Amino acid sequence: MSRASKGIRALHYCCILILVSFAPLSACSSRDTLHTGSGEPRPYITILAPLHFPQQPSREIMSEIESLTGVQLDIRWVPEGVYTDKMNTGLTTNSLAKVTFVKFSDYNLVKNAIRSDAFWEIGPYLQNYGNLKGLDNSILDQTAVDGKIYGLYTERPSSRQGVIIRKDWLDHLQLKEPGTLEELYEVMRQFTYQDPDGNGKQDTIGVVDRNDLVYGVFKTLSSYFGTPNNWKIENNRLIPDFMTDEYIDTMDFMRKLYVEGIINKDFALTSKEIQRDRFIHGEAGVYIGSMTDVQRLSIEAQALNPKAEFTLVNRIQGPEGFKVWSIPNYNGLFLFSKKAIPTEQELKQVLGFFDRTMDKDVANLMMYGVEGRHYELANGKVILPEETSQLRVNEVNPLYSLMIADIGNTNIMQVAQKEQLTDLADQLSKDNEQFVVDDPTVQLSSPTFDEKNVELSSMIADATYNYILGKIDTDGFKDVIERWKNSGGDQIMEEYNEALASEH
Repeated sequence: MSRASKGIRALHYCCILILVSFAPLSACSSRDTLHTGSGEPRPYITILAPLHFPQQPSREIMSEIESLTGVQLDIRWVPEGVYTDKMNTGLTTNSLAKVTFVKFSDYNLVKNAIRSDAFWEIGPYLQNYGNLKGLDNSILDQTAVDGKIYGLYTERPSSRQGVIIRKDWLDHLQLKEPGTLEELYEVMRQFTYQDPDGNGKQDTIGVVDRNDLVYGVFKTLSSYFGTPNNWKIENNRLIPDFMTDEYIDTMDFMRKLYVEGIINKDFALTSKEIQRDRFIHGEAGVYIGSMTDVQRLSIEAQALNPKAEFTLVNRIQGPEGFKVWSIPNYNGLFLFSKKAIPTEQELKQVLGFFDRTMDKDVANLMMYGVEGRHYELANGKVILPEETSQLRVNEVNPLYSLMIADIGNTNIMQVAQKEQLTDLADQLSKDNEQFVVDDPTVQLSSPTFDEKNVELSSMIADATYNYILGKIDTDGFKDVIERWKNSGGDQIMEEYNEALASEH
């Protein structure tokens, strides 16, 4: 594209910005009927979606998406940290949006509602749409409930989990990047006690965690110890991860961090937002979680302290070598409420919107933003400059939550150049593929698990926290396991083992 045409595109964006500044606060939340060029009212689509960033995507880009797709959108953005609770409330009160995103880790919470006919079965309709008919059948099969397809999947790499570390602190203490559990512990210990920021005060901790045993520190750390991913096949029988020695080893390690003051004392009560805030303010030197968070964390940290420098490690060797837990090939689904979408005609309109978002113009707008403002093009490939990184975070990146099947979408342009830390995160996420640990129950079914898992998982989570905090010992933890078994756990294991046997 010529420099002149880039300027016209950017000018067009600025004109939208000026016009929208005189509009109501959010066109996407207005119920005023919009019309197409033919005078027909545009389909009105409400979507409940998680917000992984401090603010919503720009209203200008949302308006452009509405214009291109011919719909009126009401996106109900919910901060990721409270998203599950919000989604559950909508489910139990039967007040869901027309389209609701469900994280794969919450999928079992809604399977009973699916079986109760609360959501549309969309499988029979997919062949009628140019993009949706090309969705990956193997991934769709992973999402199926009783052999039927109910959701449009979002894709993510199998595992983006790793360790984000303050490189300037490593350099100050003359430490190398950790490659083993022992070295990771030593780095975190010295980050706590050896004044890594050089301010003469003992005001730092090794690692900051939050109240999440899955996406916080615990599950990634446990995979380094060799803990199975939710379930383990042992002697052709399935047992849950918390019945393994490796799970106990992880709890012991976490308790050691807690007792020695290496982890924040209030981690069991800390939100993701507070965890991030403490990390970017330099209170902690290690953040364990999604490596793709590193670019945004770096930007925010350097705004407060220009000397802050981050690096990434994905290979932490444990007793069984390199291990890291994985998600299935989908990380969530968009489901379609039968109450909020009462007719087949309206369902087809909503599916048509998602099909349209996979076209080249809309998909690249959602992925990269506006050429000349958020990215550049060179030889047909995308250049993501460091200097517009914060702009993309503020205006574009939250839209990633709405993109379906993006990894397999050939309409999305390839990236020739991206920010250094983002590129490293992508490389290490790809490297994780060599040693990911899958959940063997992903395609197995247990009706009791679907019915009782919320209650039973809470029981184990509470016991895990209490063990780490020193409120119960190993015998106390085993007592909780017996309660779990007697409250439905034995039945879950039996059903899963029957399903496993039927596959062989």
